[in-house]
Amino acid sequence: MAGHNTMLAGIYCTDNIHLVIGTNPLAAARCATSLAAGAHPVLVAPAAAELHCNLQTKIEQGLVRWHQKTIDEADLFSLGRDEVGRTVDAVFVASGPREPLAARISEACRRNRIPVNVVDAPHLSTFSLLSTHTDGPLQVGVTTNGRGCKLASRVRREVASCLPPGLGAACTRLGELRRRIIQQDADRHDDRHHALAPVSAGDLDDSLGQSALFNTLVPAANDADDDDDDARSRTRRMRWLAQMCEYWPLKRLAAVTDGDMDKLLLAYSSPPVRLPEPGPATKRPRGRIILAGAGPGHPSLLTSATLHAIQTADLVLADKLVPSGVLDLVPRRTAVQIARKFPGNADKAQQELLETALAAVESGRTVLRLKQGDPFIYGRGGEEVAFFRARRLGHRVTVLPGVTSALSAPLLAGIPPTQRGVADQVLLCTGTGRDGRPPQPPEYVAGRTVVFLMALHRVAGLAAELTGGDGSRAPWPPGTPCAVVERASCPDQRVIRTTLRHVVEAVEAEGSRPPGLLVAGAACEALSPSPSALDSPPPAWVVEEGFHGLDLDADEEQWTASLQAAAVGGGS
Repeated sequence: MAGHNTMLAGIYCTDNIHLVIGTNPLAAARCATSLAAGAHPVLVAPAAAELHCNLQTKIEQGLVRWHQKTIDEADLFSLGRDEVGRTVDAVFVASGPREPLAARISEACRRNRIPVNVVDAPHLSTFSLLSTHTDGPLQVGVTTNGRGCKLASRVRREVASCLPPGLGAACTRLGELRRRIIQQDADRHDDRHHALAPVSAGDLDDSLGQSALFNTLVPAANDADDDDDDARSRTRRMRWLAQMCEYWPLKRLAAVTDGDMDKLLLAYSSPPVRLPEPGPATKRPRGRIILAGAGPGHPSLLTSATLHAIQTADLVLADKLVPSGVLDLVPRRTAVQIARKFPGNADKAQQELLETALAAVESGRTVLRLKQGDPFIYGRGGEEVAFFRARRLGHRVTVLPGVTSALSAPLLAGIPPTQRGVADQVLLCTGTGRDGRPPQPPEYVAGRTVVFLMALHRVAGLAAELTGGDGSRAPWPPGTPCAVVERASCPDQRVIRTTLRHVVEAVEAEGSRPPGLLVAGAACEALSPSPSALDSPPPAWVVEEGFHGLDLDADEEQWTASLQAAAVGGGS
């Protein structure tokens, strides 16, 4: 094990036979672990041994079979299941590594490829057990790889304490929702159609994060092709479910009810929302709409005006990218609706939000449209202002600026977009145009820093467009420094530093951690030396994990508490 960590895996043990050697409390714990996993523990120990009370109880209940004898190598091949030739599925040695028996059984197991675990002896074991938090189907495991089991237990408790209650039940509900979507498609279509169901490689594999294509466009339905329309309909429902799991705060996911599932199951199966046309002003009481930017992610980067709006609004309509740290500031009494947006559904989800906001304003409520970053930087903020002006409600709209991620994300990654002698201009671009079409890429200017938002899902096309050139503009050198900045200012912030030559490979290898953006230009190396200057041979890219630069002397919970207290004090 020197120099390497273990491969963490969940083992399906239903009806397996686990051989447990020993009679102490640890043997009792191993039997309990096996039973919880659906296996059948078999205890092997001499009749004269003093059984732990929990073991005695399980034996009396018929849950554990006890062979009252000293373990023998032949037991490994005679006490197991018939379907695997009576070989046991795993062996737990709880009697301690100092006994000669432990080394002898370990050697026999390893020689015959039987998984074996010897307590306090990683060198005699082929697998280890994790310190595990279990909440229904949700399991969170921690291991120190034999360096400190007590510390693993402490870390597991700390991690579990940060999870909202009910998250395990939410896993069950969302899994059931996914099953129902697939089942409905199977009932609605024949086998040929059902083969189109959007289950991609690794779709059910917990070990895989979001791929680099997580936010690719889902094309709109094509009335001329029913088969493609059916496939897109299934893809859209599955994509919405995936986006919920990625973007919704864990507290919101944990609060999903059976009624919510029914609503989600019907999502996008109904006709498109029809927005009312502008009409004459009515005499009904009118509320107001506040269009505000939530900044890049960390709640301390909110403006005080936006914080006050969060605390006093009657209804919060939030974009999916608004992080949980900000949404946690919304009072429990306030209704919150999260946009049902994903690439290919943005226009329809935007219509739903506008219709909801319009109805609430017309009824006299104060609506907060909460957006990531700044509402006027690729946030459709201008379109929303125009929408309300067209309905003679422009005087009811207040726009509050936010810290845009286009400038704060590079800063938080240690990239100065402008610096004397390096970069004297900044260009903000979108990587995806209207209806998913690629926009015209900018030409290369040596002293310019370009920030691309909404580009990572099509980074391969963008990199090719930049470096290829079409004769009408200067192509970018493949060696141009660039950086991918994801979840800026959040605890799981990630920065991938590379060049345009390797950025596609880097993003495909590291996967997606939305939201993210791409920064390109010499400024990417102004404060961070190129890997080539530090290593030989230089790596194609380097990854920097985590961010704590804003916490100073307080963690995020303390920030949230202080912000809430400030908001309450300001309103009194």
